[in-house]
Amino acid sequence: MKRFIVTGGYGFIGSSLIKLLLKKKFSVLNIDKLSYSAQKYNLSNVKSNNYSFKKIDINNKKEIMKILNRYKPHGIFNLAADTHVDRSISGSYNFIKNNILGVYNLLEAIKEYNKKVKLIHISTDEVYGDIKKPKKSSENFPYIPSSPYSASKASSDHLVNAYVRTYKIDAVISNCSNNYGPRQYPEKLIPKIIYNILNNKPLPIYSKGKNLREWIFVNDHCEALIKLFYKGRSGEKYNIGSGIICSNIFLVKKILQVFAYKKIRIGKKVKIKFVKDRPGHDFRYALNSNKIRKKLKWKPKINLDRGISKTVDWYIKNQGYFKRLNEKNFSYRW
Repeated sequence: MKRFIVTGGYGFIGSSLIKLLLKKKFSVLNIDKLSYSAQKYNLSNVKSNNYSFKKIDINNKKEIMKILNRYKPHGIFNLAADTHVDRSISGSYNFIKNNILGVYNLLEAIKEYNKKVKLIHISTDEVYGDIKKPKKSSENFPYIPSSPYSASKASSDHLVNAYVRTYKIDAVISNCSNNYGPRQYPEKLIPKIIYNILNNKPLPIYSKGKNLREWIFVNDHCEALIKLFYKGRSGEKYNIGSGIICSNIFLVKKILQVFAYKKIRIGKKVKIKFVKDRPGHDFRYALNSNKIRKKLKWKPKINLDRGISKTVDWYIKNQGYFKRLNEKNFSYRW
C-alpha cells in the first residue's frame, strides 16, 4: 500500500485530496499546524484505519524529519500555504514565513532523509502574473508575480527547482487555476458569495467585476495531483486548468441563477455591490494545460454549471459549517 503525507490536510484542497486518496485505498498522514483556515470539520466524517493526523508546522524541520523516518512515505503533497491575496497585501510576513521558509525546511528535511520519496509541490497560476488576451500561460512562461502571495509561491517554486537540480530530490511542481467546491473557507469568492446570499448580505465585488479567472472543481484538481505522483517527471512543471474562464461578475450572477433555479428565497439586501479595487489586481489569468492533458492523459470532468450546483447544494445542506467559523476571518472581499 502506498503511503502519502499531505501537508495542510485540514485545508480545502488538502482535505479533498485526502478523501480521494483514502477512497483509492492509500494510507494518508495529514500534517497541519491548524491555522485559521484549517477546519477539522473538513475530515470529520473520515473513518479509516489508513488515516492519521499530526499537528506539525512545516517550519519545524526536526519534527518533519521524525515523521519521514517513522512513516517512510512514498509521496508528499505539499498544500501547506497561506493563500489569500488580500491577506498578503495587508500583511505579508506569514506568507514569507510559511510559503517560502516552510518549503525550504521541507526541502531540507527531504534532502537529509535521503530516501526515495516524491514531492508534489502545489503552486498557483498567479505566479505568471497578468496574461493578456488571447494568450494562455504555458509552463515555459516567465514568472511575473504581482502580489506578496504570488511572489511567495514563485519563490517556493524556484526553491523546489533548485533542490531538484542541485540535490537530485524527486519533485514535481503543479500550477493550478482557481479551485472551488464544498468546504472552501469563505474568504474566497464562491463560498463568500454563497455565505452572503444565505445571510442576506450585499455581494461585494472589486471594481466592476470584469477580472477574468479560470475555475476548476477541486476533485478534478486532486485527480490531476495523483496523476503527477505516478507519471509526472521530476524537475518539471505542469499547469492544471479547466479551460473555463469567466469574469467575476458573470460567476456571481451564475450563483444567483442557481439559487433562483433551486427556488431558494433571496433576501432584499442581497445585491451586487462594486467596491474599490485592490492594489496590483491582475486582470486575467489563463492557463495552457495541454502538457498534462496530452502527456499524462488527464482532463477535468466537472463543468462550471454542474460544479456550482454541487457547491451551492453542499453549503445549503451544511450551513452549520459557517457557524463554526469566526466571521471576522472572512470579511475580505472580491
